Amino acid sequence: MVAGICAGAVVAAVLASGTGGAGAGAPDGFWMRTDARFAPVGALVPSAAVTYDSKLVPAAAWIQVSQRTTVSGATTVKLRVDGMVPGHAYGVHVHQKPCGADPAAAGGHFQHKPSTDPAAANPDNEVWLDFTADEHGAAEASARHAWGFRQGEASSVVIHDMPGSHTRAACFTVPFGWAP
Repeated sequence: MVAGICAGAVVAAVLASGTGGAGAGAPDGFWMRTDARFAPVGALVPSAAVTYDSKLVPAAAWIQVSQRTTVSGATTVKLRVDGMVPGHAYGVHVHQKPCGADPAAAGGHFQHKPSTDPAAANPDNEVWLDFTADEHGAAEASARHAWGFRQGEASSVVIHDMPGSHTRAACFTVPFGWAP
């Protein structure tokens, strides 16, 4: 029984690391999957997922993000959520920096071709994962691009109060990677 508990703890630790058993050293590229429950800023038990607006992203709502980048650089990012506001449309993007107590800490959107031109903020140049929660508060979204992330330039997923909005309702720090 003790061996079973220890084995379960090891599996939990590997899954909590966000790599799901693979990672940057995988011979066929990079992949990872990580998840968390949202907690308010300053929660007794901190989380990689922070809610700034608990009316839009309730504490204890769940998020999962996965990434698969092939050796050629093609990247797919998938998002799953549960516990969100039923019927609400959210805007979601990959951001440059990790989450922080201040919603602005995550920086701007990751862009394949960085630009200050507002026209460059589009789903071809960025990773957009917008969704509308179903009647149970669950949703899925995915984005696929022929390009991948640059090392250290993609670190979080920010949930905006609606598509096209600049208001940040929540943030999830994600260990995005890149193919060597």
